[in-house]
Amino acid sequence: MKEAPHSVDVHVGKTIRIQRLLRKVSQTELGDRVGVTFQQIQKYEKGSNRVSASMLVEIAGALKVDVRTFFDDMSTPDTANDNPAPSDEFVISREGVALNAAFFSIKNEALRKKILKLVQAIAHTEQLDSEAAE
Repeated sequence: MKEAPHSVDVHVGKTIRIQRLLRKVSQTELGDRVGVTFQQIQKYEKGSNRVSASMLVEIAGALKVDVRTFFDDMSTPDTANDNPAPSDEFVISREGVALNAAFFSIKNEALRKKILKLVQAIAHTEQLDSEAAE
């Protein structure tokens, strides 16, 4: 039976996906840039195939990011969480990445804060509605 991917490989893969989506690069295009198939990029992003150090440098160059980006916010292996929270899954989803990019493209900080308060108010209202339905 095959072992589950190591949490570090999963973290690096998710970060590759986030950076790729933020730059609106397809898996095929990234694969072409670094000389692998889109299937290989998929496997890297899922963490099912480990990314070698040299390939990580190639991917960083193709995405125009510092290679250290792939290890930012990574917990140590003994404290890493192999079962991501649903919010973590949303952050790396296509919608999550698009929402994050759009939100941070808003230059007016006061407006961003108002949008955040609006979303929090809507979420709170939905929580109250679901509690009332129980």
